[in-house]
Amino acid sequence: MSRNPDYPASPGTARTGALYAVFAYTSWGLLPIYWKFFGQIPAVEVLSHRIIWSMVFLTGLLLLQRRRAEFTKIWRSPTHLSTLFLTATLLTFNWGLYIYAVNADRVVETSLGYFINPLVNVLLGFVFLKEKLNRWQTLAVGLASLGVANFVWQLGEVPWIALALAFSFGCYGLLRKVVPVAPMAGLAMETLLVTPIALTATGYWAAVGTGNFGTNWATSLLFIGAGITTSLPLLWFNNAAKRLRLSTLGFFQYLAPSLQLGLALWLYREPFTLTHAVTFGLIWTALILYSTSSLVNQRR
Repeated sequence: MSRNPDYPASPGTARTGALYAVFAYTSWGLLPIYWKFFGQIPAVEVLSHRIIWSMVFLTGLLLLQRRRAEFTKIWRSPTHLSTLFLTATLLTFNWGLYIYAVNADRVVETSLGYFINPLVNVLLGFVFLKEKLNRWQTLAVGLASLGVANFVWQLGEVPWIALALAFSFGCYGLLRKVVPVAPMAGLAMETLLVTPIALTATGYWAAVGTGNFGTNWATSLLFIGAGITTSLPLLWFNNAAKRLRLSTLGFFQYLAPSLQLGLALWLYREPFTLTHAVTFGLIWTALILYSTSSLVNQRR
C-alpha cells in the first residue's frame, strides 16, 4: 500500500495508521520490561540471540510474502551490501548498548537518548544532506545542546549512553535514507549480514559451557522471543509510515521514550535529580519548538 504524501489520508486509513503507530512506539517504550527478564545474562549474548532470531523471523516473513526477488537484488549489489553492512554495524551497536543500559539500571539515560534522537536527525540532515534549518529548528538544536551541557556541568560526567544511542541511531537513519532498498528487505539483509558473527559467538559459548541457551526452557523462549519482539514493532512502524504523514508520525515517536522514563521512575525507582529535570526540561522545550515548526511548515 502506498499513499501520496501531498494529500491527506482518508479517515479510515489515518485511524489504522495511528493504531499501528501506537502499537509500534508502545512496544518500543515497554521493551525495558522484556530485557529485565534476562537478569545477569551478558548483554552481548542477548544481542547475539536477538540478531539470530530476528533474521529467522524476517527472512521467513519475506519468503511467505514472496518477496525473494527484493532480497536477491540487494545481494547482487556490492554497493548496497557494503552500505547495509555499515548500517547493520550501527544498529547492532545501538541494540547492544540499549540492552546493556537497561540491565545496568540506566533506563533514564536511554529515555534521554531517544528524546535527543529527533534533534540529532535534524543536525545530521543539516551537516550531511545540506538541509536548511529555520530559526526555530536552530533554537531547538541549541536548547538540546544546552540540556546536555547542563548534565555534564552539574554531574561532572558525559551522558555517553544517551548520546551514543541518539547518534548511532541517527547515523543509521541517515544511511538508510540514502540507500534505495525497501525497509523490510533492508532490515532482513542487515540481520543476515551480522548473523554469522552472532552464530560464531553463540557456538563458542555453547562449546565452552558458558552459554545460557538451552539451560532452561524459560530462558530459551526469552532468547527466541527477542527476535519477534524486535521485529514486530518494526513491521507496525512500516505500516504506520505508509498510512500517515511524516509530520503526524513524528508526534508518536515521543511515546516510546516517555514510557521508558515512566518505567525508570515508577517501576525501577531510578534516581531523577534536579539536574535531570533541567536537562529533560530543556530537551522537551526543544522538541516542542521543533515539532511545532515542522507542523507549521507541513501545513504551508
